[in-house]
Amino acid sequence: MTTEQITLFCLFGLVFAMLLWGRFRYDLVAFGALLIGLILGVVPEKEAFSGFGHPATIIVALVLVVSRGLMNSGAVDLIARSLIDTGRTIGAHISIMAGVGAVLSAFMNNVAALALLMPVELQASNRASRSPGITLMPLAFATILGGLVTLIGTPPNIIIAQFRADALGEPYHMFDFAPVGLACATAGIMFVALIGWRLLPKSATEHDSAKELIDLAGYIAELVVPEDTPAVDKMVRELEEEAEEADATIIGLVRNGRRLPGFARNNIIRAGDILVVEASPDAIDRLKGALKLEVIGEKKHSAAGADMTLMEVIVQRDSRINGRSADDVRLLRRQGVTLLGVSRNGRRFTSRVRRLTTRPGDILLLFGPSDRLLDVSNWLGTLTLAERGLQVTQHSRAWLAVGIFAAAITAASLGFVYLPVALGCVAGVFVVLDIVPLREVYDHIEWPVVVLLGSMLPLGAALEASGGTTLIAESIVSITAGLAPAVVLTVLMIVTMTLSDVLNNTATTVIAAPIAVQIASSLGVNPDPFLMAVAVAASCAFLTPIGHKNNTLIMGPGGYKFGDYWRMGLPLEILIVAVAIPTILIVWPL
Repeated sequence: MTTEQITLFCLFGLVFAMLLWGRFRYDLVAFGALLIGLILGVVPEKEAFSGFGHPATIIVALVLVVSRGLMNSGAVDLIARSLIDTGRTIGAHISIMAGVGAVLSAFMNNVAALALLMPVELQASNRASRSPGITLMPLAFATILGGLVTLIGTPPNIIIAQFRADALGEPYHMFDFAPVGLACATAGIMFVALIGWRLLPKSATEHDSAKELIDLAGYIAELVVPEDTPAVDKMVRELEEEAEEADATIIGLVRNGRRLPGFARNNIIRAGDILVVEASPDAIDRLKGALKLEVIGEKKHSAAGADMTLMEVIVQRDSRINGRSADDVRLLRRQGVTLLGVSRNGRRFTSRVRRLTTRPGDILLLFGPSDRLLDVSNWLGTLTLAERGLQVTQHSRAWLAVGIFAAAITAASLGFVYLPVALGCVAGVFVVLDIVPLREVYDHIEWPVVVLLGSMLPLGAALEASGGTTLIAESIVSITAGLAPAVVLTVLMIVTMTLSDVLNNTATTVIAAPIAVQIASSLGVNPDPFLMAVAVAASCAFLTPIGHKNNTLIMGPGGYKFGDYWRMGLPLEILIVAVAIPTILIVWPL
C-alpha cells in the first residue's frame, strides 16, 4: 500500500470509530475528517468542497423541501387519518399502515413519512387499547423499505444513481430501482405484517396502552415546593402515600441547585426545594395538585395569563436540542416553555432535568402556552407525539400540490428535465404558492445529512483516486476466488448491510459504491447488479436503533431496547438478501 492509501484508510477508520462511538454528531465527524484530509494533502484542494455542489447533495436537500410541501398540502395527512379502524385485526392494521407508509416513502423522504404516520399510529394504538410497541417497528421498517422503490425514496439510491453517472456515463433514472425495490418492499411488508410483529419480545408488546401509550416507563420530572404547600417541613418519605395515590414515585430532592444523595427519604423538605419524581404526565399533574407544587417557570407563565398545556415530543438526530440540554438552548428564557420531564426508556438519571444532555429517541414533556408549543417543537426540531391536527394544512391546494409533483416526476422520468431541475421547480412553485412558506424553506432541509454527504463525497473520491477502493475490491475477489459472481454479489450485499447497521447509510453508500464497480471490473461482469445490491443493502438497516433514523425515532415511543430490533430485523435482512439477489440477477443480468 502507498502512503496515501494508508493515510486514507486510517482516516476512514477514525471516521467509522467516531460514528460507532456516537459521542459527536455524524456531520461534524465527516466534516472534521474532510478538513484533516485536506491538511494531510490526501484530498486535493480543488476538490475540497465539491461534494456540496454534487447533484446527489442538491437532490437530497430538494426532496426534503418537496416532502414538506406534500405534508403541508394536507392530502397525505387526510389519507393517513382515514386509516384508523379499531375493528381490524393487528395483522390487517399493520398491512394497511405499512403499505401506506411504503408508498409515501417512495416519493418523499422516508423519515418524513414516518414522522407523518407515527402520531396516527399512536392514536390508533390508544383507541384499540394495545401497546404501540406491537405496531411501531413494522411501520418504521415499512417506511424504510418503501424508499427502495424510486430514485428519490432514500439517499443511498440518489448517491448510487449519481455515482453511476460519474463512473459509467449514465445515471439511473427515477424508476430503475423499482423492479428490485418493489420486490423487496412487498416481501418485507408481508413479513412484518404476518410474522415480524409476533417476534417482538413481550416487554415491548404487553404494556397497557391506555395508561402507557407514549411513555412506557415514566418521565423523570421536577416540581418546585412553594412556601404554602403542605409538603414543607415534612420528610420526603412522609409524602410517599400521596405520591402512591397519584401513581407517582418521588426519587430525589434538589436543594440550592444540587441534587441530594440517594432518594433523600429522611431529608426535611424546605420551601424552594425541588422534588424529583418519576411518573406519567397525568400522574405528575395529579401529584402537583395534591401537594400544591409548581412547575419551574409557572409563575412567569401565569403572569402572562397564558392557557397552559403539556406536549410530548421526541428528539431526533438533527434536533436543535440533540446533544444539548434545555439550559443550553435557553428553552425557558427564549421560548417561554419549560422542560417538565424526560423519558429515556425507563432509565433513571441523576442530572437535573433542565441540564440533562438529550439523546435521539428521548421523549420530552414540554409545559407552556398552548398556542406556542407546536411552534416551539418545530424550533427544537422535535417530533410531536400527539395526534396531528390539520391546522397547518391547506386542503384546497392538496391536489394542486400532488399534481405539480407528479408532473415534475413524470417529466424527469421521461428525460425531458434533469431531475434536480425538476425538483427545484417543484420547490420553487411550492414557495410561490405558499404551500411551503418562504420563512420555513431552510428549516426543513436536513442540514446534518447535507454536510455529511458534502464531506464524504470528496473523501470517497480521494480513496478511489488513490487506488484504495481497488485494493478493497481485489481483497474481496481474492477471498471469494473460485466462487461464482452471484456469490461474490451476495457477499458484497451482506458486508454492506452489516456496515449500514452500525454506520450512517449515506456514509456506507459513498464507500461501497466504488468498491462495487471495482469488483465487477475485476470479475469482468456488468457493474449494475453490484451497484443495485449496494443500494438495497445500504438502506436495509434493521438490526439496531442506530442504523437508520426511523429506527431511532420509534425507540422511545415503542418502549424498545437496543437488543429488541434484531428479533424482527435479522430475519427481515435475510429475507431481503434472499429476494434481492435473484431479482437483481433477473433484472440486471451479469
